Amino acid sequence: MGAGAGPGRGQLFLRTLLFLLLAGSPARGQLRYAVPEELEHGAFVANLGEDLGLDVSTLSARRFRIVSRAGARQHLEVNLENGILFVNERIDREEVCEAGGTCLLHLQLLVESPLELYRVEVEVLDINDHAPTFPWQEYVLEVAESAVLGARFPLESAQDPDVGTNSVHTYRLSPNGFFSLEVQTRSDASKFAELVLERALDREQQRVHRVLLTAVDGGVPERSGTAHILVTVLDANDNVPAFDQPSYGVSLPEDAPAGTLVIQLNATDLDEGPNGEIEYSFSGHAPPRVRELFHVEPRSGQVLLKGRLDYERASIHELYVQAKDRGPSAVAVHCRVLVHLLDVNDNAPEVTLTSVSTPVLEDAPPGTVIAVISVLDRDSGDNGRVSCEVGPNVPFELRSSFRNYYTLVTTQALDREVVPEYNVSITARDMGSPALLTRSTLTIPVSDVNDNAPRFLQPSYSVYVMENNAPGASICSVSALDPDCQQNAYLSYSIAEGHIHGMPVGTYVSINSDSGHMYALRSLDYEQIRSFQIQVQAQDAGFPPLSANVTVHIFVLDQNDNAPVIVSPMPRNGSVATELVPRAARPGYLVGTVSAVDADAGLNSRLSYQLLQATDFTLFSVAPDTGELRTLRTFLEQDANRQQLVVQVRDGGQPALSATVSLLLSVVETMPQTLSDFSEFSLPPEVSSSSPLTLYLLVSLGSISFTFLLAILILTAIRCRGERRSRQGDSCSPPRCHCCPVSRPSSDGLKTSNLTAQPPAGTTAATCLDVPAGGPPGYCYKVCLGPESAQSDFMFLKPCSPPRNNEKDPGKRSRPDQHLQVSKEAKQPNTDWLPPSTQRAALKRY
Repeated sequence: MGAGAGPGRGQLFLRTLLFLLLAGSPARGQLRYAVPEELEHGAFVANLGEDLGLDVSTLSARRFRIVSRAGARQHLEVNLENGILFVNERIDREEVCEAGGTCLLHLQLLVESPLELYRVEVEVLDINDHAPTFPWQEYVLEVAESAVLGARFPLESAQDPDVGTNSVHTYRLSPNGFFSLEVQTRSDASKFAELVLERALDREQQRVHRVLLTAVDGGVPERSGTAHILVTVLDANDNVPAFDQPSYGVSLPEDAPAGTLVIQLNATDLDEGPNGEIEYSFSGHAPPRVRELFHVEPRSGQVLLKGRLDYERASIHELYVQAKDRGPSAVAVHCRVLVHLLDVNDNAPEVTLTSVSTPVLEDAPPGTVIAVISVLDRDSGDNGRVSCEVGPNVPFELRSSFRNYYTLVTTQALDREVVPEYNVSITARDMGSPALLTRSTLTIPVSDVNDNAPRFLQPSYSVYVMENNAPGASICSVSALDPDCQQNAYLSYSIAEGHIHGMPVGTYVSINSDSGHMYALRSLDYEQIRSFQIQVQAQDAGFPPLSANVTVHIFVLDQNDNAPVIVSPMPRNGSVATELVPRAARPGYLVGTVSAVDADAGLNSRLSYQLLQATDFTLFSVAPDTGELRTLRTFLEQDANRQQLVVQVRDGGQPALSATVSLLLSVVETMPQTLSDFSEFSLPPEVSSSSPLTLYLLVSLGSISFTFLLAILILTAIRCRGERRSRQGDSCSPPRCHCCPVSRPSSDGLKTSNLTAQPPAGTTAATCLDVPAGGPPGYCYKVCLGPESAQSDFMFLKPCSPPRNNEKDPGKRSRPDQHLQVSKEAKQPNTDWLPPSTQRAALKRY
C-alpha cells in the first residue's frame, strides 16, 4: 500500500491561508471561527480581545478564561497578555468528531468584574492527513469461468477518515486484459468499486489473475492506498445469492439490551446443494465499532445486538452484510442495514459551577451575581431540555442568561448575624418522561460587615471597693459582646475622660483594653470620697469603628481605719486632765462628760465608753453610750482625796480601735474657782492669782464688765417699760426670775465665784436685779452686782425654772484670777453613731 507525501512547508502555508479565508467574523452574542486540524501548539486562531471589544490590559485582572467541563481536553487557550486565541494542543478532527459532517468546538468565554459570558464556535476544518486504506492488503476473488461478460464483482471499499474532497474520490485498476473497473456512488456520496468482466475467462488457460486496485482521495496533494486482488477462476456456480432488497432500515431504542434482534435478513440462491446454501457475515469494510455493537448469525441471517448503544454518541449505524453461498466460485452479494436509534431519557442533567464569587458581603445589594451555572443534558428533544431552580427559603434566585446558562443572584439583603452561611440546593430537571433531575449544593458563606455596635452585658455596673485598697488591685471587670465576627468583633475597652474631685479619672482607675479588667491606681479613702462614677467605652476594630458606653458606679466601703479621738476633756500642757469633785457630792453627781469622735462611719464610728482603770471602781461609773462620769456613792472618810481614772473609748469596728484618757479627780471640801479640764477654756500656766499683773488684768476686766452690764441694764429697763405699756403684768416676777444672792449653796446647780463668799468689812451685800430677757419664754438675764465691780459675776441665759441636781452645769468653773463667770451646759456626746460631715472633716486634721 502506498501513501501520499507528508505535509511540508507548502502544506503549512496552505493550511494557514485556508484558516484566514474561513475565519468567521464575530457576530453579536456569538463568534465563529474556523481552524484547520493538526496545527502545532501556539498556532493563531483569533484575536478575541479585539473581536469582543475587550481591554487587553484588563484581561488578566478580570480573569478572562475558557470554561469547559471537568475532564474535557482543552484544545484551545487564550493568551491573557494580548487576548489571542491559540491552539493549545494538536486537534485531530477525526478524533474530536467521530461522525462526519461539520466539526464544531463550542467554547464558553467568561470574564469577571462585571461578569460577562460569550459563546464562540470554532469549526475544525479537515485537511488531507489520511490516505485511503483497505481492510486487507490482498483480496481473493473467486470468479466462475462461466461468468458472462459484463458481470460485476463488487470489491471491498477503501476507508478514508477524512471528509469531503479529502475522502475517497475514485478507484483505479492496474491494466489487464480481462477486467475493467467501474466506480459507483452510494446514497451517502461514498464511492465503491466494481470489477467488470470484459473478456471470458478460461480456467484451463489461466487459473489466477492478479490486479492492483488503487483508491485515490480528492485532497491536494492527493493520497492513495492500494490492495492486491487475486482473482481465482472457478468452475461454474452460475447463480449468486440475492437479498430481498438492497437496503434495509430499522429503528431501535438506545436502551435495548444485548441479544435484541435487530433485523432478520433473507437472501436466496437458485442453485441447489452447497451452491444454494447461504452464509451471512459482515462485509470486510464494516467498521470496528459496528462489529462491537452487532453480530450476524451466519446461518439464520439474524442481526443481533451485541453491545450497549448510546444515542448521544451516534444516532445511526450503517451495517453492510454480505451473503455468499457455499458452492464453488461463490460470489458474495451485499446489502445495507441502517439502524436508527431512538433517544431514551437515560442521562440526567449535569450541573457545572462555571464561576463562583464567594464569600458574599452581607451588605451586598439585591441582584448581586454570586455564581454562573451551566447545565447540560446529553439527551435530545424534550429529554435534553432542562429547567433549573433553587431551593425554597433562600434569598437567591436563578436568572437565565443564555440557553442552559444561569446566574445565581441575591434577592434581598443578607444578615450574617442571622444566617452566616447558606447551603443553596440547585435542582436541574429535564423534560423527559420520566423526568431525571440532578441536585447540586452550593455553599455560600456570608462575609461580615461591621454593622453591629458592641453591647455591654449589663446596662450599668455597681462596684463596691473597700477603702485602703492596694494600688493596682483589680476591682471589677466589664464585658461587652459584638455579634460581628473576626476583626469587627474584636473589642478594646477604654475609660472616657473626666474628673473626680478635680483630678483626672485616669489617676484613679485604669482598664485593660483587651480583657475589660479595671484596676484601682490609688488607695481610696472613704472619709475623702464615698462614691464616684466613670464611663467605660467598648469599641470594635471594624471600619468605621462602632462603640458603646456604660456607666460604672464605684462605691467605697468604710473600713475601721480611724481610732476614736478624745475631744473632751483636753489635758493642759500634755499633763493629765484634772477635775475637782466636792466631797459632799451625792450618788449620781455628774463629774464630767468624756466626749470622743470617730471619722469612720456605720458601726465603725459607734462609740462605747468604759472605765478601764480606777483607784476605786465602786466610787465612779461611766455611761457606756454618753460617756458621762458620775459618782456611784457618797464619799467616805477613808476614800482617797485623789482619784486616778482611765476611761477607754472603743468603736464598733472589727477589729475595734480605742483611745484612752487619764483623769485625776481631786476631792475637795469646797469648790474653788478653778477651771475644769472638762471645759473648753484653758488658761496659760503662767497666769497666777498672786501675780500683780493678774490683779491689774482683773481690775481692767471688771471695769469693762461693769460698763457692759450697765449698758445691758439700761437697755433692759427701757424694754421692760415698753412691755408694761403694751401688756399688763408682764414683768420680771419672782416666779419667773430669781435674784442672785451673794453666795448660794451648791445644791441649787449654780456655782458662784468664791471671791464673793466673804465680803470685806464695811461693804453691803450684793444687789441682784432681774432683767427680763428678750429671748425665748422662761429665760431671763441675771445680773448680780456686788460692792466691788471686780467681784461681779454675769451669768448668761439661765432657765428660770429651778435647776436640777448637777445635771446641767457640771462643767462650770471660775477662772482663778477673773471675775467673769460663765455658766454653760456640758456638751453631751452624739448618741447617733453616724457623725456629721463637719465633724468628719475636722477629724481628718488629727
